Order: sequence, then C-alpha cells, then structure tokens
Amino acid sequence: MSKRSVVTFVFMLVAGFGAPLYAQAGDAALNIEIAKWSIITAGFALGIGAGLAALGQGRAVAAAAEGIARNPGAAGDIRGVLLLGLVLIESLAIYVFVISLILFFLQPFSPATGG
Repeated sequence: MSKRSVVTFVFMLVAGFGAPLYAQAGDAALNIEIAKWSIITAGFALGIGAGLAALGQGRAVAAAAEGIARNPGAAGDIRGVLLLGLVLIESLAIYVFVISLILFFLQPFSPATGG
C-alpha cells in the first residue's frame, strides 16, 4: 500500500471514532436524519461489499479454471479449494448484508436506542 492510502485510512479511522463527539440531544428531525443516513450507509456498504465479493469470486473461478486446464489431474483438489474459497467470500458478503439490515431496521445510532 502506498503511504497516501495508509494516511487516508488512518484519517478516516480517526474521524470515524471522533464523530460521536458531535452528537446532539435527540428530537424527531434528528431521528429522521439518522434514519436517512443509516439507509444510505447500508446501501453503500451492501453495494461495495457485494461488488468486491463478485470480483473476488470471478478471480477465484478464473484461477481455478486456469489451474485445471494446466493440470487436469489436480482438478479434484483445485475444485475443493475453490469451493472453500467461494464459501468464505460469500460469507463476507452475507455479513455485509446482515450489517446493512441492522443499519436499516434497528438504526443503532439513534438517540432512542441509547447508541
């Protein structure tokens, strides 16, 4: 990773931890605003997570197909490792989906829930 991407990641991490410091007392307008941003955040998280999982699965299948084409005798072993990798990649996409559902329905950062 380049130095710039590391600095950007650290800055976003610090900004994310500092965001609750600017929270205010809750009212109806704030709850609507939180609900709106929870839905937007869930949508972006699901889109990015699903897109990257799809790219990872595509690369895994392409590499497995190339490996089987080069060495057909190892097709069984390659297929087993491929399926395990695809399951792990898909589980990450499911975790993102579950977190998106939590953000969408529970709104954990709303003042009503004490978050």
